[in-house]
Amino acid sequence: MLLFASVSPVVNAAEPAPAATAAGDPAVKKLLDELGYKYAVDAEGDFRLTFGMDEEEDGRSQLVYVRSPVETYGAHRVREVWSPGYLAEADDFPVTVANRLLVATQDSKLGAWAKQGRYAVFVVKLSANAAASELDDAVEAALRSADEMEAELTPGKDVF
Repeated sequence: MLLFASVSPVVNAAEPAPAATAAGDPAVKKLLDELGYKYAVDAEGDFRLTFGMDEEEDGRSQLVYVRSPVETYGAHRVREVWSPGYLAEADDFPVTVANRLLVATQDSKLGAWAKQGRYAVFVVKLSANAAASELDDAVEAALRSADEMEAELTPGKDVF
């Protein structure tokens, strides 16, 4: 018989993230500046970046957010990089869209699709202490995954 009484519970799993400041997390700002990215900080303190995607071909662009809050789970401290790829017409996603996002999540090497209200966003979670090169990889994974999914699910449109 197994006893689990000695296993310590994860006490930080439900801890709220620290409040973001309007200026954004200085650690994120430093990394984005090091990478030479242009950005704006929104009212929630998140960093908003817009990238051109194959501008010579079709002029597409893609929006990416680097979130300021740091989330914790046990010993893990992570921040999120988000990029929207789909906006549903109603609160629920069509079944074919939801299934496509699940398949894409399984195929993804870095990140996953998540539902945020009517939006499907590609989310990469990385260490809060990530180096600039790791943040660069996370931004790249998010923007490419989201832009490709947006082009697939809404052909001819470029909302994000």
